[in-house]
Amino acid sequence: MLYQQIAKNKRKTVFVLAGFLILVALIGAAIGYLFAGTAVGGIIIAGVLAVIYMSVMVSQSTDVVMNMNNAQEVHSAQEAPELWHVVEDMAMVAQVPMPRVFIIDDPSPNAFATGNDPQHSAVAATTGLLQIMNREELEGVIGHEMSHVRNYDVRLQTIALALSAAITALVNFAGNFWWFGGGRSSDDDDDSAIGIFVIIGSILLIILAPLAASIAQMALSRNREYLADAGAVELTRNPHGLISALQKLQNAQPMKKVAPSSSSLYISDPELNRRHKRFAHLFDTHPPLDERIARLEEM
Repeated sequence: MLYQQIAKNKRKTVFVLAGFLILVALIGAAIGYLFAGTAVGGIIIAGVLAVIYMSVMVSQSTDVVMNMNNAQEVHSAQEAPELWHVVEDMAMVAQVPMPRVFIIDDPSPNAFATGNDPQHSAVAATTGLLQIMNREELEGVIGHEMSHVRNYDVRLQTIALALSAAITALVNFAGNFWWFGGGRSSDDDDDSAIGIFVIIGSILLIILAPLAASIAQMALSRNREYLADAGAVELTRNPHGLISALQKLQNAQPMKKVAPSSSSLYISDPELNRRHKRFAHLFDTHPPLDERIARLEEM
């Protein structure tokens, strides 16, 4: 059951990322067709912009994310013995280098991991998490985060964020260019039914693209949470620790200060630890906690 779950979630991730890349290409094609009469040129520009965004964000992700969340680094086991040793143990089991360790001064229990790769990773936990979790539960939470590191989930989320930002930049460019009188002249337009259909479709695609990107980013985040839960069970050999931790998180209060752009990195929604709501999960950064617990119980 465990390895089937991991394989299933990996396949879903490939589909979501492929959808992201297709969306970037389609938006580039639409902008190129509307404003320059060439879809290929638009695709090339969109691809270059996406690569630039990914390069910049991946290279600066760790320090930026930690500063955004007011995390203070722990430099030795003497400063936070239990957290340090649990992170050390889980890193050893996951066969990844020891990550940097941070603590966030917030009474709401939560944790997240970030970094470009396992060699440059970091794990952060709130003071609230350290206060209410016992050793078994803390191992489940850190095992979850270490799975994100081992599976390169953090880089994946950074790439998704970069692609989403690139899509937003392209849409903003199209809107500003159109507002200031850009676009193809009527002499260049194809007046046939197909030409008009393509133009209307291109405009609708540009308008709806940011929403589609957000939904894809959230779907990717939810999928990787399920995978990290399964990975935590694999590392700890103890599903009960993570189940108990998630049950405590169901009653957690929202964090006082959290950067919205990093919400998807946390083990549970730092702004609202909500349970399942019909039709609301499409726009959630995390799967409902009760569904995550149910999957773990099935293991």
